[in-house]
Amino acid sequence: MTERLAKVLADIDAAHADDPRRDVLHGKEMPFEVVYSRRMLERLENMYPDAPETLKIAAYGQHIRRYDVARTDYPQGRKGYNQWRKAAREHHAKLLGEIMRKHGYGQDEIAEVQKLVRKEQLKKDRLSQALENVVDVVFVEHYLQPFIDKYADYDEDKLIDIVAKTLLKMSPKGHAAALALDLPEEHRRLIEKAIEKVKPQLERMASADLDW
Repeated sequence: MTERLAKVLADIDAAHADDPRRDVLHGKEMPFEVVYSRRMLERLENMYPDAPETLKIAAYGQHIRRYDVARTDYPQGRKGYNQWRKAAREHHAKLLGEIMRKHGYGQDEIAEVQKLVRKEQLKKDRLSQALENVVDVVFVEHYLQPFIDKYADYDEDKLIDIVAKTLLKMSPKGHAAALALDLPEEHRRLIEKAIEKVKPQLERMASADLDW
């Protein structure tokens, strides 16, 4: 890890000092988004050991100070949700740009990271697809059960539909990484049923050749 990258990651951690939520990683309590960042970087380095610094920064900082942009400030429903997500992504892009500029990254590198955290060129750009794969594998590994617990009123068909939509954002490399996880039987069954539900779409996606 280069010195400037280490400083950027440290600044992202520092930005989360007042995170109102907490989580535990390796037995240590820390800000929720710090835990998320570290899980993202670990999974990225596992799946893409040759990832460039821009992708590492995007993975580590894609939720930087997400709690600044409250979901409750936007209308309920899909339209309000999309407005909130767009505002959050712009916030992340702005903060990451400021941190990168402080540590000597050029405008092209900053623009690359901002493109990634804004989720631009999904299904078209290999770095964007790699980030999406990592996001979704981390979700399956660490956050699927909390999601199921939060929406305990969802029946199996609803959960399968949600998992299927997640699978459609991933490439074959992402699917393989998710299925290679040591998953509870309930989660594996949901994923297998979701794969079957959208099998034709997944087969078409496999021809896009976005994996590396």
